[in-house]
Amino acid sequence: MTDTLIVNAQLVNEGRQFAADLRIHAGRIEAIAPSLTARANETVIDAAGQWLLPGVIDAQVHFREPGMEYKGGFDTEPAAAVAGGVTSFLDMPNTRPPTLDNAALEDKYRLAAGRSRANYGFYHGASNDNLDAIRRIDPKTTPGLKIFMGASTGNMLVDDPKVLEAMFAECPTPIITHCEDTPMIEAAMVEARNIYGDDIPIDLHGEIRSRFACIKSTELAISLARRCGTSLHVLHITTAEELQLFEPGPLVDANGKMKRITAETCIHFLHFARPDYARLGNLIKCNPAIKEASDRAAIIRAVAEDRVDVLATDHAPHTWEEKQQPYMSAPSGLPLVQDFLLCALQKVRDGHFSLPHLVQKICHAPAQRFDIAERGFLREGYAADLVLVDPDGGTDITRERILAKCGWSPFLGERFDALVAATFVNGEFAWDGTNLIGAPLGQRLRFAR
Repeated sequence: MTDTLIVNAQLVNEGRQFAADLRIHAGRIEAIAPSLTARANETVIDAAGQWLLPGVIDAQVHFREPGMEYKGGFDTEPAAAVAGGVTSFLDMPNTRPPTLDNAALEDKYRLAAGRSRANYGFYHGASNDNLDAIRRIDPKTTPGLKIFMGASTGNMLVDDPKVLEAMFAECPTPIITHCEDTPMIEAAMVEARNIYGDDIPIDLHGEIRSRFACIKSTELAISLARRCGTSLHVLHITTAEELQLFEPGPLVDANGKMKRITAETCIHFLHFARPDYARLGNLIKCNPAIKEASDRAAIIRAVAEDRVDVLATDHAPHTWEEKQQPYMSAPSGLPLVQDFLLCALQKVRDGHFSLPHLVQKICHAPAQRFDIAERGFLREGYAADLVLVDPDGGTDITRERILAKCGWSPFLGERFDALVAATFVNGEFAWDGTNLIGAPLGQRLRFAR
């Protein structure tokens, strides 16, 4: 393994930004100090004052394997992640077949081994008929149980009240929910079709998959969690009203106690709003839907005030051709993982929150919330997952630089102020600012439970 010394860096970690050097040995962070002397046969990288962050952990992705490899897989999407400074990801269970038991979970780990450039963990899925498999989950094998409390693919919509109650009461891991009320969505779709037929305008997506459907389902999830004492994490919050259901404050308090009910939002909800449908159409169609500019402003404030605990992507690639179909046929989801960090850093540049605060949301908090062992922080002894950022390097989002298999981005034509100058995965140089370096070295994540 390569031994590396990074000198003259601005480290960002655990609420601080400070000048220091960092030594990597045997895939781990061996030392952090103001001035370290290079050893023989040690590669020295002069950061020249650039920011050195923990590798980003994206806690919500759909990398499409198994079953939808024409959209993406464990070779292409982790490559895009590493190019964007994301060194670990947690992948969702709505694949083909879905990840509904331990055998399917272990199959996904086998598929990723030796192919993924980023470290990987996989959620266990829920359906109306796999409660016995959920009771048998080994908490050390998965970050949590994903429950679709809104429309989903296949048989993964859990809408049986007795089954939901049992899952919330008996699941041995945190529960992660997609919250939208399906009957409300279906009724809104019928109403829209009565008016427009099959030619529904895309900017009505946020009214069909409405704020009221989100609020009702999120309220249900929180009430179940409180009644059952569940560790609950609600995904991709999109409305100002939902945000008020969550308590502000740090994820982990001064006594080391973690919130039991937490919230996550996604980078596109900080960046896009309803007026962008006119420009981007189905390219920003996603579930739950991008809503009003006022919701975007409320979400950004909620990240700053710690009502939102985790920031992720919900990276969900579809082919360009699929996205060119009419509204009724075009699938929902955006490819976001390569530009996640750059877009988030732009919110820092715009003054919405500090750089250490962002690092908490995209590096520390995912590791804390899902008990990811020895990652997510710049700490001696931890895995050397690192990203070096040039804050003024500038990145133009062009089609040529896209590494996701789908080959497009909702950010095409935009420019971000920062540049991902280098990424290290398990101590090895994986991205040099322009090119992928070396072989895939991602490892299976461990969950310290």
